[in-house]
Amino acid sequence: MECSRNRTDATEFLLLGFQVLPELKPVLFLMFVIIYLFTIVGNILIVSTVSLDSHLHTPMYFFLGNLSFLEIWYPTTTVPIMLAGILTNGRLISYAGCISQFYFFVSFAATECLLLTVMAYDRYVAICFPLQYMVLMVKRLCFKLVLGSWVAGFSPPMITVSLLCRLQFFGKNEIDHFFCEFAPLLKATCSETQVIEMYVFIIAVSILSVPFSLIIVSYGYIMSAIMRIPSVTGRHRTFSTCSSHLTVVIVYFGTLITIYVAPTTGHYLNLNKALSLLYTVATPLLNPIIYTLRNKDIRKTLRKASHTFRFSRL
Repeated sequence: MECSRNRTDATEFLLLGFQVLPELKPVLFLMFVIIYLFTIVGNILIVSTVSLDSHLHTPMYFFLGNLSFLEIWYPTTTVPIMLAGILTNGRLISYAGCISQFYFFVSFAATECLLLTVMAYDRYVAICFPLQYMVLMVKRLCFKLVLGSWVAGFSPPMITVSLLCRLQFFGKNEIDHFFCEFAPLLKATCSETQVIEMYVFIIAVSILSVPFSLIIVSYGYIMSAIMRIPSVTGRHRTFSTCSSHLTVVIVYFGTLITIYVAPTTGHYLNLNKALSLLYTVATPLLNPIIYTLRNKDIRKTLRKASHTFRFSRL
């Protein structure tokens, strides 16, 4: 790996995490452990349900299964290290570990933006062209859309990591965050960062603005189609098929855009750390909660599986 060849004098970083009162640490630790476990179990349930139930082998649930699979690994890149940091008043992480964490975290975040865009396109076709839906959203196209999202999400961060590996870090560096985030990483270097900042700015704008704009346009057409439905019941039923996705989009993109626009110096650093919890911890938890509580097909399948499990034990 290029990082190994361009290794600097830095051997490890200290993630400062959340500098809170000692008596609050057990509460924070327990809260984040519960959220993390619910996130992992909930998303595994969705992936298993979509995979095992043939009635859910449709484009919408294929995309949902991929999103849930991503949400299993997305918080895993940051939460375990954050939990260790809470217990030890900061967490040491190796140079290679820090760069790797940054790469996978950014890649998962970018992939989620693209998968949410693909899901918006799926709802657009389903609501605006219901008669042609199964003809347009064939398995081959769905597979290409998902594969393209994963490849496009994991490719640009490789260049970012390559540029990061060229920066000079000396000795033990402190990172004022609970994971190896981009802005705090740059504060720990004495190298010129103009090139990497410009590249990341361009990529961040592309990953945020292009998918978000496409989602907004898709929902503009969706809302227009829904308003043309004559009955109130029909409008409500149609909107309910995309309301879960829209909720996740608003929380996820809203938080990312807020952090991206907000300053990253002074007392705003603590605000950014708090907001970062929304898209690193809260959003992956929202996915199973929203899609299980608001989706009757998922609820029905889970109830059936629960009844079958109880019956088999009798």
